[in-house]
Amino acid sequence: MPRPTKPRRICEEPAIKGFAPEDTKLKAEVITMSVDELEAIRLIDIEGISQEECALRMNVARTTAQAIYNSARTKTAKCLVYGYELQISGGNYEVCNGQGGCCACGKTAQ
Repeated sequence: MPRPTKPRRICEEPAIKGFAPEDTKLKAEVITMSVDELEAIRLIDIEGISQEECALRMNVARTTAQAIYNSARTKTAKCLVYGYELQISGGNYEVCNGQGGCCACGKTAQ
């Protein structure tokens, strides 16, 4: 029996839940990206941190962070190259509560 996955930590819920090609006549495939995959993209590509630091912030192993990031990159590429619709939802994650310096989002414990 596989080990249950622990929740991945994210800084906040995404404000945007999806993107679609401008040409709405296309009935293209829909790709679903999990919220934790989006967080990996944000941390590594936007904040410019290493996969190791990303893993620490998301509270996962480095190899898990790498797998999450690679999956997100593949999904993003398919959407851009083939014009697929992207939906962002789901995943096993928890939102940062600001305790213990869990991430660099600047939140403070409530």
